[in-house]
Amino acid sequence: MQGMMISRAKELLQDGTVNRVLGWQAGEFVYDITPAVFESAEELDAGFVYNAFCGSNLSKYLIKETIKEGKILVFLKPCDTYSFNQLLTEHRIDRDKIYVIGIPCQGKTSGEMLKAKGISGITGIKEDGDNVIVETIYGNETFARADVLEERCRTCKSKKHVVYDELMGEEGEVLDSGRFDMVAKLEAMTPDERFAFWRSQLSKCIRCNACRNVCPACSCEKCVFDNPNSGISQKAAADSFEENMFHIIRAFHVAGRCTDCGECSRVCPQNIPLHLLNRKFIKDINELYGEYQAGEEAGSRAPLVNYTTGDVEPSIVYHREGK
Repeated sequence: MQGMMISRAKELLQDGTVNRVLGWQAGEFVYDITPAVFESAEELDAGFVYNAFCGSNLSKYLIKETIKEGKILVFLKPCDTYSFNQLLTEHRIDRDKIYVIGIPCQGKTSGEMLKAKGISGITGIKEDGDNVIVETIYGNETFARADVLEERCRTCKSKKHVVYDELMGEEGEVLDSGRFDMVAKLEAMTPDERFAFWRSQLSKCIRCNACRNVCPACSCEKCVFDNPNSGISQKAAADSFEENMFHIIRAFHVAGRCTDCGECSRVCPQNIPLHLLNRKFIKDINELYGEYQAGEEAGSRAPLVNYTTGDVEPSIVYHREGK
């Protein structure tokens, strides 16, 4: 797949369809893949990679890229296309300046998961059917793909691209992934148990802002948490209230807009399952307002900003909470 992607990118650069390419390159470590922009065939040959570690959602990087002159090629996995459509809906990117190639994805491998299994000295990775072969300085290790997937890939909602100009490989389908199973388990807890769970998780937060910075739905030019008059600007939480407030407010801000791409949890250095907060809101919206998937269709109005006479009444909400 990597060779096909590089070859097609070169063709589109050469014929003038695009003047740059948004893809991935290796970071300090081979499992530390980072988004990158390539402007020539030489740069593509030297640095472009696409493998089982390329989990980054490239959609958000288009916000700044489409301000620039010319058209950019971007490679999007199925889950990434939902974020792309949501950004189109919010007028955050310029569709006329983007050429989208949809690429298939069988799930991405977590470097953190491999390290937790005692794997070190990783030098490369290969995909072999339902397995991945991890190359290390000590020899090769083979794992079942399902055992080393990123969390959001274990509960993937769709293998189908919802937008593209060109598609590589075969198209997939929307999946019944059971992604709300853990949310249901949390809902079944007593209030004290739920509070203890979230306190144990959010107390690990170091306010690095990685979750906010990577989130496609967090696209404000200036975040409320960067306001120096807020008293909490760019600093670690002083107490448990601030720890809770940052993540709960961020979850409220993306409610109805979160596509459940899982980037927040993927980049968290403390491994906090932040996606569960967003999935709780998604689950509530589905139950109270009807099934809705953010980013499924560009231009769709989220239930929270689209008043209808069939909207849920307070008495229904209160009855539901009392169950």
